[in-house]
Parts: sequence; C-alpha cells; structure tokens
Amino acid sequence: MSQPTQPQPAASDRSPRFLVIGAGMSGILAAIRLEEAGFGDYAIYEKADRLGGTWRENTYPGITCDVPSHFYSYSFAPNPEWSHRFSPGAEILAYFEDVARRYGVERRMRYGEEVTRCAFEDGRWRIETSTGRTDAGDFVIAATGVLHHPAYPDIEGLEDFEGALFHSARWDHDVPLADARVGVVGTGSSAIQIVAALVDRVESLTLFQRTAQWIAAVENPAYTDEEKQEFRRRPEAMRAIRDETARAFVDGFANVLVDADSPVLGLIEQNCRENLEQSVADADLRERLRPCYRAACKRLIMSDGFYEAIQRPNAALVTEPIEGVEKSGVRTRDGALHELDVLVLATGFRVDRFVRPMRVTGRGGVVLDDVWQSGPFAYLAIAVPDFPNFFLLNGPNSPVGNFSLIDVAEMQMGYVLQLVEATLAGGASEVDVRAEATQRFDAERREAAKSTIWATGCRSWYLDREGLPTAWPFTLDRFRQEMARPRLEDYAMRSPERPAHGRAPS
Repeated sequence: MSQPTQPQPAASDRSPRFLVIGAGMSGILAAIRLEEAGFGDYAIYEKADRLGGTWRENTYPGITCDVPSHFYSYSFAPNPEWSHRFSPGAEILAYFEDVARRYGVERRMRYGEEVTRCAFEDGRWRIETSTGRTDAGDFVIAATGVLHHPAYPDIEGLEDFEGALFHSARWDHDVPLADARVGVVGTGSSAIQIVAALVDRVESLTLFQRTAQWIAAVENPAYTDEEKQEFRRRPEAMRAIRDETARAFVDGFANVLVDADSPVLGLIEQNCRENLEQSVADADLRERLRPCYRAACKRLIMSDGFYEAIQRPNAALVTEPIEGVEKSGVRTRDGALHELDVLVLATGFRVDRFVRPMRVTGRGGVVLDDVWQSGPFAYLAIAVPDFPNFFLLNGPNSPVGNFSLIDVAEMQMGYVLQLVEATLAGGASEVDVRAEATQRFDAERREAAKSTIWATGCRSWYLDREGLPTAWPFTLDRFRQEMARPRLEDYAMRSPERPAHGRAPS
C-alpha cells in the first residue's frame, strides 16, 4: 500500500479546533485531510465502541458492497489486497481500521461518546456527549452518515413472535440457522444479499416481498494472487482500475439518472429485463418478480445469485401483503400462516435522520430540528444558514446511487477545507452560508428533481414526504465542478470585531 502522506506542521495561524462527529468512512477521511492541511487540533467523537460506520453496524450474511472495491477506496489509500471485485463487508471494515491506524488518526477517536448536544455559543461550538463529557471547538464536521438508524416496519404483532426477531443491521449471530425456518421482510439490497447467502444454510427461507426489484446481473470474480502481486508492485494499476471504473459509473449511470428520458436508462432496463427472463424459469415466479416501475427508479440492485437462490426448492416468495405477526410466524392477507423460527427485518434505514437525534442549535438559538421540520436540506449538501462553521459530509441532497460515496466525501471535504482556509485568510472566525443562496439552490434542486428517474412513479427512500427526490438531481460532473471551488459570494464571513461581509473569489 502507499505510505501515508506526512501531515504538515501546524502553522501559528492554523490554530482553530475541529470537532468531528462520527468515525465512519467520512469521519476517518475528515481527520486525515485535517492532518494533511496542518490542522492538528481536532477530536473525533464516536457513539459506538469502534470505528467503521455502516460497515460496523451491518454484519449480516452475504453483506457486500455494490461498488467495485478499487473504486470504493480512498483515492490516497489504494488497497492491493481486495479479495474480490466487490468485497465483503468485513473486509471493508478491516480496510477502514487499517487506514485509520496507518494515518495515525485512530488515536483521536473517543469511543462510546455519542454527541447529544451541539450548540453555537459565544462564537464557538460546544458539545456534550452521552457520558457527560463536554468539549468546545471552532468548526464542526458532521460525518454521521445515513445508514445507521434502522427503520422498523409498522407490522402488528411483532412483539408477539416467539422466535428470534432482529433487524438486518442488528444481526444476532448467536441464533442458530442450520435447521431453521427463516423469514425475511423486505427486498432491498440487504434482503437480496441475505437470501442468496442463507438459502443453502437453512431448512427453509421465505421472502416477504412488498415491491419487486430490478436486478442487474454482475460477476464478482476473486482477484488472483498474481493480480494482487501486480497491484503491490505497480500501484498505478490500481489507479487505472479506479479511474476506469469511476468514469464508467459516472458516464454510464450516475450522469443519466437525472434525465428520465435518457436512452441509456432504457438500455439498463433492457439488461435487467433480460436478466430476469433468462434467469427465472417458472413463468408465475418470473411475473411476481417483475417490477411495475422503471429500472433505476429505486436504487438499482446488483446480484450474481439472488434469482438462482429464490428458485431453490426450500425457498418461497410471498407477495401477499402481511396482515400481522403471530407467535409462530407471519400471517398474510390471504389467511395463510407462514410458520417461522427466525424473522429478519431487512427494512432499511431512517435516511432522513442525518445528525439527529443530536440536538443542534445554531446562531440565535435556532434549532436544526425546527429548520428541518419539513425535511432536511442543505446548500450544496454541506451547509445550512444560521449554523456557522458547521459542515455536513454526505448530508442532505448529496449524490447517492450506485457509485462511491467515498469519492463524494473526498470532494466535499476538499470544499470544506477551502472554505476554512478562505475564512482564516480573511481574518474572520466564522463562515455562514447565506439564506438567499440556499433558497436559490433549493429551488433549482427541487425543479430539477422532477426530471430525474427517481420521480417516475415508484416508492423509494430517495423520496421526501412530498414525493420529491431528495438526492442530488444534477450530473455528478456538475457536483465535481461545484466542489472544486466554493462560491464565496454565497457565504458571509464574520469575526468577533467585525460585522458580516461577503468575499468575492480572488
């Protein structure tokens, strides 16, 4: 692996303190970039007892990233040891642990310290954690992620079930599965991976499907020892794979999602349809697995084993709506009782939580929960008016989809550091996005969202309570351009001695 970049010594004018909230992928990245920029005064607060974010939380059988490993890696820390094109979750967690150790940022992580209060008072951010610890800093970087608050379904009788019941993100590895009758609720990426991984290990597997999913066929070959040796010897080979994958994902997928009329989306749907028709022999099962919406309206699922798994003799697909859960199993609307020993809720996450349940209070006592009462938003997914020096990584309206959120976070962190540098260089201590700039961006975002594939008639976690897609509705190329250089005229900068002022780009 490449050697960590040595951090520059902190200069005398680089004395602000940073508070990083979250030690997942984005939090680790933030710490490394702060070190490299010479900002050595920072602390990372993590609610759990170890780092890793969603890769720590999710340990279910079959968990795999749906982005190729050499793309789902930090640009500055390529990994020649990836076992497969799409690597398993435990391997990804180990990668993040290794990077944090090698770059010397794990020593700054304070585990078991969930931030419960974060308030801007007297020109600084003051936090309090679940242990009663307090701290203060000049800048806050909220790297809290979105895939860590499990969403539990509103199904009557869940508490009556006498077997083992747990969410896919809270997998109970002590529950024996060898002779078990297992039920899985949900058909998102987690459920699809679980079914493929478990079907040959259990007595029976029943998948309760509310909505069919389009599934793209993928191959997941293992890297050979010779390929890994070549990666070690020639890191540029990994860079070439990363760059090639990134361009293919952006041009062949990310950039076309924002245009529902793109012919490329038609080709993607054709490929998914062919995958279904060529993989599922039984006509009735095939039709029950066929979605009634356009491919990529929901996050596209990639799998090399689900269709084969759901056709196993011990597998069953149930499409009748769930009426309720009883002590011995799941009752569906047709009156059938599906008796089970284990019930897995693969029902996703509360993706609108972001920094919550932490209470965040900005200038003048403004509470973020109140500002976000109608739904989370942020200027360019990073900043919210009246919350100076408070930045979100992978925040509201960030690009999402089948590409690397590491790449997104790296661009965002580069943008944040430019804002910090500009603020300090101007002799100011606070930078706050202007309300009019945020309103302008949000109006443009909402209008553009109407033309995306996500707005073509399906239910998904991309939609807000009004049914409008919340994801970045422009091309990823535009996001890259926006992140390349902040529009400083969209920000107000303040110091304790001087009023707010705008700064034009130099």
